[in-house]
Amino acid sequence: MRALQPLLRRKFRRRGQQEPGYLDHMPQRFGFYEGVAPEPGRIWVHAVSLGETRAAAILIEALRHVRPGMRLLLTHSTATGWAQGQALLRPGDAQAWLPWDTPEATRRFLQHHRPQLGILMETEVWPALVQSCVQAQVPLALANARLNDKSLRSALRWSWLSGPAYRRLTAVLAQSPDDGARLEQLGATVQAVLGNLKFDVPAQPDAQALAQVWRQRWQHQGTPRPVVMLASSREGEEALWLQALMANTDRLTALKAAGVVWLLVPRHPQRFDDIHAWLTSQGLAVVRRSSWDMGPPLQVPSEQVTVCLGDSLGEMPVYFQSADMALLGGSFMPLGGQNLIEAAAFGCPVIMGPHTFNFAEAAQNAQQVGAAMRVSDMDSALDQVWAWLRQPAELTSASQKGLDLVAQSRGAAQRYAQALASLV
Repeated sequence: MRALQPLLRRKFRRRGQQEPGYLDHMPQRFGFYEGVAPEPGRIWVHAVSLGETRAAAILIEALRHVRPGMRLLLTHSTATGWAQGQALLRPGDAQAWLPWDTPEATRRFLQHHRPQLGILMETEVWPALVQSCVQAQVPLALANARLNDKSLRSALRWSWLSGPAYRRLTAVLAQSPDDGARLEQLGATVQAVLGNLKFDVPAQPDAQALAQVWRQRWQHQGTPRPVVMLASSREGEEALWLQALMANTDRLTALKAAGVVWLLVPRHPQRFDDIHAWLTSQGLAVVRRSSWDMGPPLQVPSEQVTVCLGDSLGEMPVYFQSADMALLGGSFMPLGGQNLIEAAAFGCPVIMGPHTFNFAEAAQNAQQVGAAMRVSDMDSALDQVWAWLRQPAELTSASQKGLDLVAQSRGAAQRYAQALASLV
């Protein structure tokens, strides 16, 4: 890990050219924290990136109810996680980068911040960090813990390294029994299976109101236009979508006649400009979210393929509530899929590809109740889009089933908060 530091610095310089946030407070990446040391006793939550930070937001709110006056230390590893996390801070809280995993850097991190409890979100277990917490006598818990089969196989190949790290965690609180069983294979002691925090996503009336504004401005001559979202798409999936869309002339003509608005929301913000340039080069009419105010321009052509590019952060609730259905990013290539719970929570039915191993249980449950449909490839996904557009009653039913699934699965946040508070 020490030897890799020069490569890490080079990686951050390259990433920082696309996302300047990566270059902020660079010394922290290696365990050097400027300024006066904060008062000890914070609850430390590590949310590596955007998805984990959204889950952490739900947990932090529950922890504040259980422990009024709690002071938070929130750490991240990506600029998108940091940007999302800023909204979670209150006076007296702190935010920092978690350092690269060497014994020296992790010791400096703990000596500077002196937390009374550490909480790692979902998957982020680092050997040197765990060892430093043991030495500093800081309880360290893995919350909303998940582990898919692919990650298990990889960790078992490095069992001499992963085994001690998982065994020395103070507490492991798993999302599902299957996750718990896989974690135990790595040596973790799973105290409880408490469900998935992301089912406790709060209602967001402001997002709903903004989505209504967008829908009204997307109308054509007073008639609502269907909105189909490619949600959290990963590199290569936009090309799969466009290739499948153009390959079937009859279906393309029908979708144009229906006035479909395609809402593309890439997963990573550093790709926004590249995706916009590529879509434009393909002859598509593209409107960027960053270019409109309260809603997209009124004059969105209906006679050609119309794309709205969701190039903003923190607006996924608005995107889902403005869409009639969503194609699940990350599932049409072997990347494991993105979180579909948020879509279900906002009544947006999901069409998912064959690769959902990152959220296997949620995907299976959504499919079983009818809130999501699984297809073999992007071409089949567009067939399902057209099928739902022709059968609006089925689309409405899928939307309601997603809402019901989320409502029935709520309550994990309070269980996690109570379990973690007992470790302080």
